[in-house]
Amino acid sequence: MATVQKKRERERERERERERGGERERERERERERERERERERERERDEIEMRGMEIEQKKLSL
Repeated sequence: MATVQKKRERERERERERERGGERERERERERERERERERERERERDEIEMRGMEIEQKKLSL
């Protein structure tokens, strides 16, 4: 009887470990998405700076 109970407890522990592993993977995916968003924001800022530079250059040429 005790061995059946031990088997069930081990199975429950394995299930909890799988759930924790899944949560860690979801957290890693959320972190990757946050990093991608930060990279997109940096890219937008670089593009904006580049556009401002081209506008300034165009104004200089038109003067």
